[in-house]
Amino acid sequence: MNYVKNKVKNITIAWVSPSMKLGFYIQPVLRNLDKIVPKIEIFTSEWPGFVPGCEDAFKVNIVGKYKEISVGKTNAGYKRIIQLLPLEIIPHLLKFKPQVIFVTGLSLWTLFVLMLKPLTKWRVIIIYSGSSPNIDMSDSPVRIFSRRLMAEYADAFVTNSQGGKAYLTNLLKVDQAKVFARPYQIPDKQALLQSSAVNDLDLSNNQHPVFLFIGQTIHRKGLTFLLEACLLLENQGCRDYTLIVIGDGAQRQELESWIRQRGLENRIRFEGWVNYGSLGEYFQNTDIFIFPTLEDIWGMVVLEAMLFGKPIMCSKYAGVSEMISPGDNGYIFDPCNPTEIAQLMRCFIDNPSVISSMGYKSQELIAHHTPEAAAEFLADVQSFALNH
Repeated sequence: MNYVKNKVKNITIAWVSPSMKLGFYIQPVLRNLDKIVPKIEIFTSEWPGFVPGCEDAFKVNIVGKYKEISVGKTNAGYKRIIQLLPLEIIPHLLKFKPQVIFVTGLSLWTLFVLMLKPLTKWRVIIIYSGSSPNIDMSDSPVRIFSRRLMAEYADAFVTNSQGGKAYLTNLLKVDQAKVFARPYQIPDKQALLQSSAVNDLDLSNNQHPVFLFIGQTIHRKGLTFLLEACLLLENQGCRDYTLIVIGDGAQRQELESWIRQRGLENRIRFEGWVNYGSLGEYFQNTDIFIFPTLEDIWGMVVLEAMLFGKPIMCSKYAGVSEMISPGDNGYIFDPCNPTEIAQLMRCFIDNPSVISSMGYKSQELIAHHTPEAAAEFLADVQSFALNH
């Protein structure tokens, strides 16, 4: 597919997303998309600021305040929510007059955009990042009914994963010709290396290999089971490694206390929150990336680690597990099984020679997934939507 060569001149695109609070990773892609299409503007209720290298690359409109209410609790995955989104999005979009709207998710804003479509004639592309149980809501007939209605009137769909495509086509009954599945959330290496806060990070005093975890310290990220795997290694007399934990969240104090009580301070190092532009230093100076999530629709941090040539240990419950070739660039595991995690960690601890070869394979697998290629992909999809 390459519709972008025939794109309409003077096209305007709106990127509508209820929250971009953690949307650092999409900014390099949007920066490159802005180079392809004449005009793109972002509409969101939560904005984290520009990542290094993307400053003022496109206009950002902050629309109202983002609110949500919880409608269900789960110990293992995403909380189920209803987003309370401001009606102010309507006059903003009517004033901007986009020909194409990319709208993320199947929210109230998606409904607004689709309801106005007969009047405005804009084309609507729904972004569905990926599939997971608490995001898909497959067990909720009401949600599925409303989503099918919205899906019927969209012009195209974009998703990172084959799992996302299967959900859209099998459960929401979307025509396969309208669904474009390819990783569009792609990291930019330079954006991860822009900060000088941790330049020349020295991990020489840490026992190698060094495993790296990056994510919120909350139950969904599976860190509890990873630490239990480290305790199993300790009990086996396996101490020739280090685990670095980057992130903050509700569980941090509890987990740090757990580590101290079991005498694992020399093996496990908590770094807390690290700015996005400083993460590259950690990727460069560690050996293996581990992603033990209990539920993630994608998992951008895995692609970031691959970009830096790291082997990956990835949970089978992450959408991004599709990027792992078991035995070639890493392993896929059950995050609820500390014994399995410990066994896979030992594969690297006992055979450190595989680290470089697997890391090289990661770089090979990610090489053609760049922000530039992702931007061209999105431009192709918008051209498809305009021409069909």
